[in-house]
Amino acid sequence: MWPRSEATRIQTPARKTQRGTSLVELIVLIVVVGIVVTAAMGALGTLSVRSADPLVQRQALAVAQSLLDEALAQPTPDGDALGPEPGESRGSATAPFNHVNDYNGYATTGIRNFDGTPVAALESYNANISVRPQAVGNVPAADGWWVEVRVTGPGGAEVVLAGWHARLSG
Repeated sequence: MWPRSEATRIQTPARKTQRGTSLVELIVLIVVVGIVVTAAMGALGTLSVRSADPLVQRQALAVAQSLLDEALAQPTPDGDALGPEPGESRGSATAPFNHVNDYNGYATTGIRNFDGTPVAALESYNANISVRPQAVGNVPAADGWWVEVRVTGPGGAEVVLAGWHARLSG
């Protein structure tokens, strides 16, 4: 070992501290970031698939509420049988449903307006309505009607709404 001279020592650059990252550190960082991104995308994918469910449920609820309101707005029949009278239909311009009991047994594949026009955005929804005499409190069954509306949407989303219609005395 040769002793270094002072001149050699001065000319040799001093070692600086290491800066940057090594290849191993870079690979570990890429793997960790990849795992985090994959987990986050998986969670977001699950949420995006389920995000349409509330929309289908809300649309089915709106259809059911509309049909229930329509049926309950009809007058109470005077001795009519359950179901529409011959020639009556919900979308008829000449013989529409004219009593609450006419809606019993009403079923449709694809939702239609009151005049029978299909609603394009609701062709995958189905509706069924049942009506039966129902006594409540001091009101006898002959003066009360229980109306149940069942709407099924895409993917089996189902909404059931019911209401009671009483004969108004006066």
